[in-house]
Amino acid sequence: MGRGLKGGFFYRAGHQTMAFVDYMGDLFLFFVDACRTLAHPPWFIREVVHQMYQLGVKSFTLVVVASFAVGLVLAMQGLKVLSWFGASNYIATSVAMSFFRELGPLMAGIMVAARGGAGMGAELGSMRVTHQLDALTVSAVNPMKYLVVTRILACMLVLPLLTVAANFVGILGGLVIGVTQVGMTPAYYYTLTIKYLTLKDVLPGIGKTAIFGLIVGTVSCYHGYNTEHGTFGVGQATKTSVVRSVLLILVADVFLTKLTILLWP
Repeated sequence: MGRGLKGGFFYRAGHQTMAFVDYMGDLFLFFVDACRTLAHPPWFIREVVHQMYQLGVKSFTLVVVASFAVGLVLAMQGLKVLSWFGASNYIATSVAMSFFRELGPLMAGIMVAARGGAGMGAELGSMRVTHQLDALTVSAVNPMKYLVVTRILACMLVLPLLTVAANFVGILGGLVIGVTQVGMTPAYYYTLTIKYLTLKDVLPGIGKTAIFGLIVGTVSCYHGYNTEHGTFGVGQATKTSVVRSVLLILVADVFLTKLTILLWP
């Protein structure tokens, strides 16, 4: 019986591993197929701008509120630890470093994956099951270029902008705690915020959000574009787009963080 359990475990683990490798291969080939369409015009710039509005402007409030709340909580929790060492004033530096290096990019990426990823998966899934993608092909419009590439580019362009907003709003949340609980003046809080910040703290965090945008756009479009089984499939594509986008963002962040530490120690 023990052998059967072990065999079953290893079988399932191997099966899941192979399924993951197969999924990542399909995802990569889907992205390569999308990139191939960029070689020739048209490039649908207006559609890219429209998608940036849908993904960026309409996600702005969500990102700002979430970042402000996280900034408040991070400052309150960090203040307790820093007070043990008599360094309560450095809550400004702690919040700034945390947001510029990690929290800002992650908050923006996850929020866009939750809202924009679900929207793209549902939209393309609905178009697939209602044969609108086939209608575009018949009309001599490449659906891969018009629908997929424009959304991937929009995600990659809008996420760095949302990350900048998330960083500043998160720092504003820390400012509220610094002023009300530590007694710091806004000017002093600002001084400590920028005192230790350098470009190697700011640019890598903003830069890796382009990769997060690539992940959100590719994963969401892949599941929507390949939707099956009617309206049930649309729901599945929407759910899977969000879950896998968030998971891949978190996994990619581990490797990107290690890479930035090696390149900019």
